[in-house]
Amino acid sequence: MTETVSKLTPDQGRALVALARQTLMAHFHRRLAEEQKADLEARLEDEALGVHSGTFVTLKIGGALRGCIGTLVGREPLTDGVRSNAINAAFHDPRFRRLTDKELDRVSIEVSVLTSPQPLEYSGPDDLIAKLRPGIDGVTLRRGAAGSTFLPQVWEQLPDPGSFLSHLCRKAGLPADAWRDGDLDVEIYQVQYFEEQH
Repeated sequence: MTETVSKLTPDQGRALVALARQTLMAHFHRRLAEEQKADLEARLEDEALGVHSGTFVTLKIGGALRGCIGTLVGREPLTDGVRSNAINAAFHDPRFRRLTDKELDRVSIEVSVLTSPQPLEYSGPDDLIAKLRPGIDGVTLRRGAAGSTFLPQVWEQLPDPGSFLSHLCRKAGLPADAWRDGDLDVEIYQVQYFEEQH
């Protein structure tokens, strides 16, 4: 069940980012100070954070990706999704080795909260490019069992729609120009994302 997530406030977003940080700290047997822990627990009781929505947790070190895992569709409350995706991004992203305790202090954390993905109808490659909104739309491509997604933030590295789609096809294990064939299932979604403030 996916619910419509109304826009979260910056403070609600900061609470989700702090939850991701606390989750990783706990894995390494580190603890927040009692006062910080009580404050975070109180903020997490906000009912807006209990809705079901897709979430992604992204880890970076020095601006470079260090792990990113998420779910497109919310099958659990936001808080539970952030907890599980923080662990998965740190320890189960197949592109990276497991995060170490030593790296934790250098990691910056970003939490993305997704709208429900919607099918994008298109008549060919030119129409597909025309309908995508760089910087706004997250995109999921599928053909058979192959599929992949890029969050809207990826447009910052790949601002050209053709290049964006080619990289996304390769990520799915498809030929880079598979998007030109017109037979991919495409969905789009939008995100609110919150970054850790240092």
